[in-house]
Amino acid sequence: MTQRHDGPTDLPEESPADPESDAVETDDATPSAIIDDEATDAEGDEANDGDDDGADGEQKSRRGALRSFLHECVIVLVAALALSLIIKTFLAQAFYIPSISMEDTLLVGDRLVVSKLTPGPFELERGDIVVFLDPGGWLDNPESEPLNPVEQVLTWIGILPEHADEHLIKRIIGVAGDHVVCCNEAGQITVNGAAIDEPYVIDGAAPSNDPFDVVVPEGHLWVMGDNRPRSADSRYNAASVGGGFVPIRNVVGTAFVIIWPLDSITWLSNPEQTFADVPDPS
Repeated sequence: MTQRHDGPTDLPEESPADPESDAVETDDATPSAIIDDEATDAEGDEANDGDDDGADGEQKSRRGALRSFLHECVIVLVAALALSLIIKTFLAQAFYIPSISMEDTLLVGDRLVVSKLTPGPFELERGDIVVFLDPGGWLDNPESEPLNPVEQVLTWIGILPEHADEHLIKRIIGVAGDHVVCCNEAGQITVNGAAIDEPYVIDGAAPSNDPFDVVVPEGHLWVMGDNRPRSADSRYNAASVGGGFVPIRNVVGTAFVIIWPLDSITWLSNPEQTFADVPDPS
């Protein structure tokens, strides 16, 4: 009996799914995802590092700018102090007026500047207002309140005006060799025989209430205050060192400008006309 077949007998059998092949395909995808994640993290880290580097650079730049600014400020300050000290030592110095002996030309509290070029490159002249160190015994001032360390330094440098504790300020009436006399019949002082008209003397005051007749020694000056009744000048210091004459070596300089108060700023010019007719000493 012949057997009957319903379909072909040579068809291959279906292979079951290969788990290893599926696993391989799955495993092939996983490392790529991991690599992508790592790359993203690395890029993020690099970006953060870049931000940190930028912030650090900006901070360093700011610190560098601040250091540069402070360095320049120190240089400017030191240069200014050095310049002030040089000016005070060789060119000019500020002083404070504490008394009434030079009124009305100079008032109490005035701040003025003194040129140190006279005496020196320039000669002292009759009529100049001079600041000088006490020759000895002219001043009888009570001790003033001491300056604090900061004021001492600023005064030494020249930023603050010098207090006149050891200085005096007067006007030159006679220079070396001059014959100065008070007074002629008109009540005027004469210098080398020539009467002088003194417009700077305080209103209502005589040129001098006390007579004198002197010849100024070499290297010295005869000085008087503009407030003649209230000035302890050469007239009243005959018993002091130098006999009332001021050694030129004691002269700090000539006053040439009032700088304070602001409403009193004034150039202190020499009254040349007053002494224009005075002859040279014989």
